[in-house]
Amino acid sequence: MANTIDLSFVKQFESDVHLAYQRFGAKLTSTVRRKNVRGESTTFQTIGKAAAGQKARNGQVPLAQLAHAPVEVILADYYIGELIDKLDELKINHDERMVAARSLAAALGRQSDQIIINAMQTSTTASAQQTTPTGGLTVAKMEEVFQFFGDNDVPDDGQRFLAVSPAGWNDLMALPEFASADYVGSDLPYPMIGYSAKRWWSFIVFQHSGLTVDGTPTRRCFAYHTSAVGLGVGQDVYLDVTWQGKEQSWLTVAGMSMGSKVIDDLGVYEVQIAE
Repeated sequence: MANTIDLSFVKQFESDVHLAYQRFGAKLTSTVRRKNVRGESTTFQTIGKAAAGQKARNGQVPLAQLAHAPVEVILADYYIGELIDKLDELKINHDERMVAARSLAAALGRQSDQIIINAMQTSTTASAQQTTPTGGLTVAKMEEVFQFFGDNDVPDDGQRFLAVSPAGWNDLMALPEFASADYVGSDLPYPMIGYSAKRWWSFIVFQHSGLTVDGTPTRRCFAYHTSAVGLGVGQDVYLDVTWQGKEQSWLTVAGMSMGSKVIDDLGVYEVQIAE
């Protein structure tokens, strides 16, 4: 920034600074199972299904014998920084430190989402559960996902999510079943308010620009339940601005410590679409 900040000088450009188009904040972190962590790793517990039974008069109550399967999540640290020269600040009429802070925070927001996306697409079992990559996002693919979640008793409790790419969102908006208010619920949870999002087929469908695209090109969208994906947070995103005497600059640093893993493979389904 410091060696190119002259591009923003008042004499050459308008006074207002328009940040490059980018996704601000994280969309996925509030849609998964989050756990604050002290340490370098944490464990999420999964509990197996139980079935009720009968007992004879004066007999013993049948025990559930619930199976527990611990899933360990390793945290990783992420940093990003920027130096802002003191004398450069005299040549501009905007708060360059605030601009840098917002950009750094946005970068970590995208990274935290990427941690969750990587966890879903690297889960061997979950990634084997996927729609065909042929064609766009269709009603048939939604029926397939809905049936899979239903057949596997994934809770239909308002915590099913589907992250789709901008192209996938356009596919959906071309479907009357999705675009029309006659078919789609308008009630959305707080994290989705203000986003391109709708409730459809028991899923909260929302647009996300960070989903992986393969060379075909095939976009990897994901349907998942909140409880199926774990996010361990050792340190949420923070910002630190300090004066560096030798450089005569302000050092703006943002950091975080997070890790993610699929806890229940049956709660994640990959929806592939051609773009």
